[in-house]
Amino acid sequence: MISPPWHSGSANQRAAPGVTHRMGSSTGIPQPGLSMLARLVRTKWFLATAFLLVVGTPTAWLMARSSGPTSDGLTATVKKGDFKVVVTSSGELRAPKFVNITGPQQMQQAEVYSGVKILSLVAEGTTVKEGDVVAELDRSPVASKMADVSLALQKAQALHEQASLDSTLNLSKAREEMRTKALTLEEKKLAKDQSKYEAPSVQRQTEIDYERSFRGLKQDSVDYITKNEQAKAKMREVGTDLARQGNKLKIIQEVMGSFTIKAPASGMVIYIKDWNGKKRAVGTQVSPWDPSVATLPDMSIMESVTFVNEIDVRKLSVGMPVALSLDADPDRKLAGKVTSVANVGEQRPNSDAKVFEVKVEVQKPDTTLRPGMTTGNSIETFVQKNVLHIPLEALGNEGGVPFVYRRSGSGVTKQEVETGALNDDEVVIARGLVEGDRVMLSPPPELGTAAISRLPNSRAGQKSPGADTAVGKRTVPVKPTPAPDKNAKPARSAPGRKG
Repeated sequence: MISPPWHSGSANQRAAPGVTHRMGSSTGIPQPGLSMLARLVRTKWFLATAFLLVVGTPTAWLMARSSGPTSDGLTATVKKGDFKVVVTSSGELRAPKFVNITGPQQMQQAEVYSGVKILSLVAEGTTVKEGDVVAELDRSPVASKMADVSLALQKAQALHEQASLDSTLNLSKAREEMRTKALTLEEKKLAKDQSKYEAPSVQRQTEIDYERSFRGLKQDSVDYITKNEQAKAKMREVGTDLARQGNKLKIIQEVMGSFTIKAPASGMVIYIKDWNGKKRAVGTQVSPWDPSVATLPDMSIMESVTFVNEIDVRKLSVGMPVALSLDADPDRKLAGKVTSVANVGEQRPNSDAKVFEVKVEVQKPDTTLRPGMTTGNSIETFVQKNVLHIPLEALGNEGGVPFVYRRSGSGVTKQEVETGALNDDEVVIARGLVEGDRVMLSPPPELGTAAISRLPNSRAGQKSPGADTAVGKRTVPVKPTPAPDKNAKPARSAPGRKG
């Protein structure tokens, strides 16, 4: 038989059956009822303690949250220093002074109205000397035109020769007829002289014949002069056409000779851009109205040309300082200033937004700068010295009242602030915070509906008296009536009126 756990020791300590031990006896023998009761009491205390720990801890935590927020969101420190408003844009370096390398200037006179293809072009960035060949243009369109003009010139020459021969022949024939009529007139004169011995009728007939011959010779003389002028006019006509075709052929020959484009001066070759922003290269067309193929820039003066959107351009003015960086060398910084701001916007290719051209002069350029390099331009439009500023993410607005979530120790306060200027990243704090305060970058959920701790004498969120345009009762100021003077004499009434 197994003994109960509360029994101990030897057999002589066991009580005889039917013997009852009294509690509190001095024998020191454990009693079964008392041990079970003690264990039950200890178990209840344990369960009560566990219950308090499980239920009381979350309750205390929630109560602590309601009395003092302890959100662990990201925070930023209120800083004091210089605050700048900067407009950033990307630009491209170019030389404002340059020499154009152009193709033929007389393509229109040569009746070449379509573009001419570039067959060869030296690599961009090549340093050339004056007279070096830079590009070759396609001569095939001008060659066909030259063949047509050559045929027209030959035809004009043939017409000129034919007109010359015709004039010579016609004038020679007219002169011969005049000589014949002069001889006939002389014969008629002899007959007239001999007819004086004849009858009157015969004399009259000889006089008529003489008169007819005289008039015919006189008319032929006038006609000869007219034919001579007519021949000269014909020669001038064919001569003009001949000269025109000859000049056209000469121009075409000069144009064809100019299709070998040479450098007008020494320098570095930089390609120019078409209206669509693409550079002219081998295979592109050279327009007769803009025959330039490249430039020779003066790199002692450089500028960055950039385009600013219509929202930021109102902040810019000539003379503003600019910090420039190069995409090719990000660690290198250059200084510049705004020299020009366009008054009229334009629409760039592949863009729907209107932009304004801004030119930035690079101060102290060196030989490492090259036209076409991409620059980052940071234009300082506003600077405020020694002010407090925080990130924009920390600023909220509720009913026209700007506020931040200021963290102090383990608590968070929804604090009103008075703001100043702002840029893309930060905002100036004029009142409500001090240097070193910590503000939360995201609103804690437990304070979303909390009341804002207002600043003294703050008018933020209040409707101004003149802001409401609704019709209502308005007090109209009236000039006060002066009190009557007892010593004043009564005014005399006007004639015809009763007082």
